Amino acid sequence: MQLKNTAPPHHYLTTTEVADYLRLKPRKVYDLVHQGLIPCTKVTGKLLFPREVIDLWIMNHLEGEQRSTRTVPPIVAGSQDPLLDWALRESGAGLATLCRGSGDGTRRLLEGDAMVAGMHILAPESGAYNVPGRLGLGGMRDLVILRWARRRQGLLVAPGNPQGIQGIVDLACPELRIAHRQPEAGADTLFRWLLERAGLERARLNLTPHPALTEDDLALSVRHGEADAGLAVEAAAHRHGLSFIPLQWECFDLAMRRRSYFEPAVQALMRFAATPRLRTHAEEMGGYDLSGLGQVVFNA
Repeated sequence: MQLKNTAPPHHYLTTTEVADYLRLKPRKVYDLVHQGLIPCTKVTGKLLFPREVIDLWIMNHLEGEQRSTRTVPPIVAGSQDPLLDWALRESGAGLATLCRGSGDGTRRLLEGDAMVAGMHILAPESGAYNVPGRLGLGGMRDLVILRWARRRQGLLVAPGNPQGIQGIVDLACPELRIAHRQPEAGADTLFRWLLERAGLERARLNLTPHPALTEDDLALSVRHGEADAGLAVEAAAHRHGLSFIPLQWECFDLAMRRRSYFEPAVQALMRFAATPRLRTHAEEMGGYDLSGLGQVVFNA
């Protein structure tokens, strides 16, 4: 079903805006928040509702039998992860990739256009990662989420860090060009949270004209001198010969429908993930903690 987008052109909606979008009274929205039934975040005491996640929440509640019985293509959508990319190739699992950010991946998972969605979405109010309700997947009755890895996020800078960047606060320098991700990416959610925690307004940054759609795209923009810094995983920095300033450990998980876990392609990937070869490669890439790999972190 194609939703008619009548919401204001903002990434985050206020309580009044989301009530108008859903044709509800604001009091009803507050009730849904209190019951934990609608995805939202709290910034400086104010409730905000990510518009893309609200759309997913609506679609989730419109889920029908036709969607649940259709053949799901063997695609891994969502966020890119360098170790996962390598494992998909080396395992011969037969899973294709379509990585355009965590939000896009959850939408494709919900619509039956992807078998697996990679995600690393922070819930700023709790510090937890990949909370189904926060993703708009709280009503998905057969949702399973597996831990892939904990990985380190930080600032990618030119080799040797010629600009002397030490942390987030340094990004406010107007001479620095800052690479950034698309709004639906988990890295963008983390970036906005880090800026808020540092007391920086995103509008103060000299952002590059166009967002990078993957970790590698962002790393290449720094490597080629199109940007001076950007937030991405440590493995991407090492792969492209960049210096890295660590900021945050995060959880990267794989979401799927329960029946998809038993598909031969997914089973082949998870068998390969359990081999010493993958752990050795993760150590070589840097910035990974695989102690929870394969753990079921959510089972509806």
